[in-house]
Amino acid sequence: MQRNTLTEENYLKAIFHLVNEKNEVGVNDISKFLYVKMPSVNNMMKKFAEKKWVIQENYKPIKITKLGKKESALVVRKHRLTEMFLVKKMNFGWETVHEIAEQLEHVHSPIFFDKMDELLGFPTIDPHGEPIPDKDGNIIAQNLKKLSNCEVGNSHTFVAVTNSEDDFLTFLNEKKLQLNQVFNIIKIEKYDLSMTIEVEGRLEILSHIVSRQLLVK
Repeated sequence: MQRNTLTEENYLKAIFHLVNEKNEVGVNDISKFLYVKMPSVNNMMKKFAEKKWVIQENYKPIKITKLGKKESALVVRKHRLTEMFLVKKMNFGWETVHEIAEQLEHVHSPIFFDKMDELLGFPTIDPHGEPIPDKDGNIIAQNLKKLSNCEVGNSHTFVAVTNSEDDFLTFLNEKKLQLNQVFNIIKIEKYDLSMTIEVEGRLEILSHIVSRQLLVK
C-alpha cells in the first residue's frame, strides 16, 4: 500500500477543517489555509482526483468524496490521539502538545496509533475538546455553540476550544479556565460584546475575541 506523503497529509488535514456541509471546499480556501499558491493547490487536487479523494471540475468548488473524507479524518485522528497521549500519559500541558502532534501525525503506522488509542481507553475527544475520528474516519457529532452566542443569565459547560495555539491556551491557563468548568454569564457589554462570567465563585471578563473561541454546551 502506497503511503501518503507529508504534503498530501497536510492538504488532507486542511480539507478536513475546511469542508462544508455540501462536502465542498474552495481552492482559494485551501490556498489561504496552507499559505500556498493557487497553482500548487490545483496540482495537488489533480493528484487527489487520481486517488478518488476529490472530484475536480473547472471553476467549481472541489467536491470531497467519501474516501477523501475518510483519508482526511484519519490524519486528524493521528494528530488528536497524539495530543491526548501526550497530555494523559506524559503529563504535557494542553498548551504544548499541538506542535509535537504536528510532527508525530505523519508517522506511517496504523497499529502504533491503534495501540495508543487502546492505552488511552478509546477516547472520543482530544485535550482541547475536539472529536477524535475512529479507525474508519467516523466522528461523533457534537452539538456545541460559541460562548459568544450565549445570553446573560444562562449557565453553560465549557467543553472545547476552536483555537489550540499555545498563546491562547496559555492565556486560558492564566485565567484558570479549563474544560468542564461551568460558566454563568453575568453581563455582556453592548459596546464591545465583552462578557463577564462567574466560574468557580470568581468573576472573569472575557473579550469577544476570546468568548467566540470557547465552545460550550
